[in-house]
Amino acid sequence: MVKKIKLLHKILHLIKQSYIAFTNDRGLKLSAALAYYTIFSIAPMLIVLIALTGIFYGQEAVQGKIFSQLHDFIGNKSAAQIQDILKQMQLSGKGTFAFITGVITLIIGASGVFVEIQDSINLIWRVKAKPKRGWVKLIIDRILSLSMIASLGFLLIVSLIINGLVLATSSILTRFLPDITLLIIHLLNQGITLMVLVALFSIIYKILPDVEIDWKDVIAGAIFTSLLFMLGKYVIGLYIQSSSIASVYGAAGSFLLIIMWVYYSAAILYFGAEFTQVYAHCYGGKIKPSKHAVYVEQTIIEKEVAYLPTQNPLG
Repeated sequence: MVKKIKLLHKILHLIKQSYIAFTNDRGLKLSAALAYYTIFSIAPMLIVLIALTGIFYGQEAVQGKIFSQLHDFIGNKSAAQIQDILKQMQLSGKGTFAFITGVITLIIGASGVFVEIQDSINLIWRVKAKPKRGWVKLIIDRILSLSMIASLGFLLIVSLIINGLVLATSSILTRFLPDITLLIIHLLNQGITLMVLVALFSIIYKILPDVEIDWKDVIAGAIFTSLLFMLGKYVIGLYIQSSSIASVYGAAGSFLLIIMWVYYSAAILYFGAEFTQVYAHCYGGKIKPSKHAVYVEQTIIEKEVAYLPTQNPLG
């Protein structure tokens, strides 16, 4: 009992310190910036993701998986709106030059959100890449961002395979455990979702920032962020079902729901980054700049400006 109380006290202390750091770093402002970038990147990113994973698993299956998840997050109308945007951005049937230009635009748009995440987590973790030629840094960032999209594709394929196995075995479970089969399947699906989220946040915290951080610290932060994300998914789902945004704002209501979902997801991502930093500082191996980065120290200086009697401060 005493150990459980001490563990709870440690967790609450970590959450409190994370909240203080999140507030000091203006986490909600960073979340708003990421939400802005994501709104313009979400369609290109989904197109690239569907194209990559569709090679191995079929585009229809991938699209079905993605949009079923979107329905859970933001409701039917908002998911349908994203679907319409994707249809308008399809590259098939265009000329060679238009196709190449479209592919380049898609890649830049899809990777832009991960570049913003990298910059923001660098800011939160007080590191900055060493000065170098701008185009070199740009190329490296874009490659990392594209690797993130590839990682998303891999996780999506794994999730599809595991879900397929769960559905395949559900008929067998029904024979032996008819009363609790649905509960078992639900718990399995929630467990799969949790593992995929932990893997995703672990990759983001480990690869994107210009730091060296131990995997145990990354995983601790990723587990906390994933649990918070799943809780938020449930809360936002209840809000969408009970809210009247669509009726109040009309056609713009679905778009506002998308913005709200993206904004909350961004806030969870950055709060998780703060938690990872606090956890690493208290119990882990610290977060160090990579060999291509340096620490950033913020100093507040208060300076008084004295005007001479002959000077007019208004010009």
